[in-house]
Amino acid sequence: MSSAVPFDRFDLKILVHLQREGRCSNVDLAASLGLSPSPCLLRTKRLQECGLIRGYGADIALEKLGDHVTVFSEVTISSHRPHDFRKFEQAASKYEEIVEWYNVSGGYDYLLKIVAPGVGYFQALMEKMLEDDIGIERFASRIVLRQSLGRRGYPLGIIAAQKRWE
Repeated sequence: MSSAVPFDRFDLKILVHLQREGRCSNVDLAASLGLSPSPCLLRTKRLQECGLIRGYGADIALEKLGDHVTVFSEVTISSHRPHDFRKFEQAASKYEEIVEWYNVSGGYDYLLKIVAPGVGYFQALMEKMLEDDIGIERFASRIVLRQSLGRRGYPLGIIAAQKRWE
């Protein structure tokens, strides 16, 4: 069952442009798409209201703020009842250092992306998570040494390619 929101070619163009240039004005957005400003603004507001556009944010250069480490942690929880998954997810959401988490299939239950000021901080964070008894049975972590590709957006054209345009 799909929860896809109906959209057309112009909506997709708006999404692609805003994903690249979120700070552009409505006038600039409309001009880049060949629309007049009023219909463009109505379309953008509709995309926001239906939840396709969740928000806008800045792409922060962490390396300019100071030293940090990015770690991917594979977490296995001790019990697999729905309540245990909810307990872990609610607890994980309270740690600001966990910037993304995914419930995955395979040899572990969750993949966490953690950003911390350093390895020692990360180690203390994991120890705290274990002490907080949020259901972690075991975890394995990989420290990112170098990021070679960092895309800010999603492949919207490829994902939407299955859509039959009216």
